[in-house]
Amino acid sequence: MTELLCISVALVVGLLMTRLLKRLHLPDVTAYLIAGVLLGPCLLGRLGITGIGFTSFEQVEVLSPISDVALGFIAFAIGSEFRLSSLRSTGGAAVVVGIFQAVTATVLVDAALLIVHIFLGEKLPVSAAITLGAIAAATAPAATLMVVRQYKAKGPVTDILLPVVALDDAVGLVIFAVSFGAAQAMTTNEASAVSIIAEPLLEIVLSLLLGALLGWVLTFLEKWFHSNRNRVAMIAGFVVLAVALSMSSIQIGGVHMKFSSLLVCMMLGTVFCNTCPTSEDLMNRADKWSAPLLTLFFVLSGAELRLDVFQDLAIVGIGLVYIVSRSIGKYAGAWASSRAAHCSPAIQKYLGITLLPQAGVALGMASQVGALGEIGSTIRSIVLFGVLIYELVGPTLTKLALTAAGDIKPKEEETVASAKT
Repeated sequence: MTELLCISVALVVGLLMTRLLKRLHLPDVTAYLIAGVLLGPCLLGRLGITGIGFTSFEQVEVLSPISDVALGFIAFAIGSEFRLSSLRSTGGAAVVVGIFQAVTATVLVDAALLIVHIFLGEKLPVSAAITLGAIAAATAPAATLMVVRQYKAKGPVTDILLPVVALDDAVGLVIFAVSFGAAQAMTTNEASAVSIIAEPLLEIVLSLLLGALLGWVLTFLEKWFHSNRNRVAMIAGFVVLAVALSMSSIQIGGVHMKFSSLLVCMMLGTVFCNTCPTSEDLMNRADKWSAPLLTLFFVLSGAELRLDVFQDLAIVGIGLVYIVSRSIGKYAGAWASSRAAHCSPAIQKYLGITLLPQAGVALGMASQVGALGEIGSTIRSIVLFGVLIYELVGPTLTKLALTAAGDIKPKEEETVASAKT
């Protein structure tokens, strides 16, 4: 009863917040996060009234399966961006830029936070620094796609932007698997070549294999149904199945093997979209079906924010260092790699700006750091702080960059162009 009431309140308040913030031209994900913060234990939840906010962080934790499934749908949608037909049209430039800018952002954030560690000591442990560096690689595909579709952007920057954003998150997931594995080993004082290198790499390989297998089975079974409703239900079932299987682990000797639900679901989406002829239409329908689930995910993510962390100026400072170093890494990495790939001057100048938004995947990574204890709480708060800032300014910067590049035409020019045609 209490859980159902919390879910309903979170959905309604999250949706109402989008209407309240519409005049500020803020993306919906920002509205959901703000709604979650308001409903969280640090604000309305302090009133202790059931149904008006979450009265404790334990109450938010009870609803974590919803967040796990929502993450599965986010990763599944990312996988759908890896259509071979689209990747062939952009050539190798998207691959070069996608990988290099993600790695550059990680390296710069790692370096900046390790310098901060020298001054703050255990206030920012090395394990937290390298985990934040890995999370820095991720970009928000939803925010970027929203701007592209809303303003009907077309041009060279947009053409390379979409596959780069998809590849960016895939690279980020791989970097996170390795970095988080190393961070866990440091936290538990069980660091070894097996725990830092072998186990994370094994996790990546096993996750991709499991996702590929599930994707092939989904495509095979999908042919048995002719109703789109049943096909979408089949997709939903397989995403939930992928998340459930990812929670299992295997111990063989001294090697602990587990799966990454993000990688499994991403590979599931990749295989399905490249093997099923009707996948594009079905995945669009699945996106609409999962919309309430994603709303709940972002509201719950906001509710997890511990505002008392920001009473510590050192934590605020770490957050600012994270934001600045990640922004520099994204822009510099995109500029250098697109220049090396002989992309047009417009791509070199403006692509990096469009890669700043950060939301779903980064929040998903942050939600997995609970194994680090108090350090994990600090990491989540810093990431949420960064997401709020990036989502406030990121979409606007993306719009300005695409307009300056000529991919978004001013309304006057659009009207003239349509009149001539």
